[in-house]
Amino acid sequence: MTYKIPTDVQILGRDIKSEQLKYHNKRVAVCKEFTFDAAHHLHCYDGKCKNLHGHTYKLVITMSGFVNAIGIAVDFGEIKEIFKSAIDSKLDHQYLNEVLPPMNTTAENMVVWIWEQIDLELNERGLSEQGHRLEELKLYETPTSYAVMKREWMVENDV
Repeated sequence: MTYKIPTDVQILGRDIKSEQLKYHNKRVAVCKEFTFDAAHHLHCYDGKCKNLHGHTYKLVITMSGFVNAIGIAVDFGEIKEIFKSAIDSKLDHQYLNEVLPPMNTTAENMVVWIWEQIDLELNERGLSEQGHRLEELKLYETPTSYAVMKREWMVENDV
């Protein structure tokens, strides 16, 4: 296989027009991963997790939107800002039993609380009005154990 080295870069206005940047009108989901470190313990649990311990949590945020005039559905930088403001600033290097609402600090409880915080941030930034929405969250407690929350499961009165 031969590899071609470009001799010129594509120039807006010469090689591509502004109206060509938006290729479609579909909803597209984008994902971004983050980590934070925190300690916790579980109540009424018969196992190691009843003791105070810590995790490096990994959070995978899947958010969707319709592409804008330049072909971006949801800016990765905006997802990072939302995570930093709504989650990282509240949970990183914290004792979760003190900073979360009264609950057992399981991944299953935490992923719903995280959803609620990110959803609030989307509304406060006016992004929900623009069609942005959360689709899925994955909260890894260990590299092989995680809890999942999906948009359709967050609908009220869902059983």
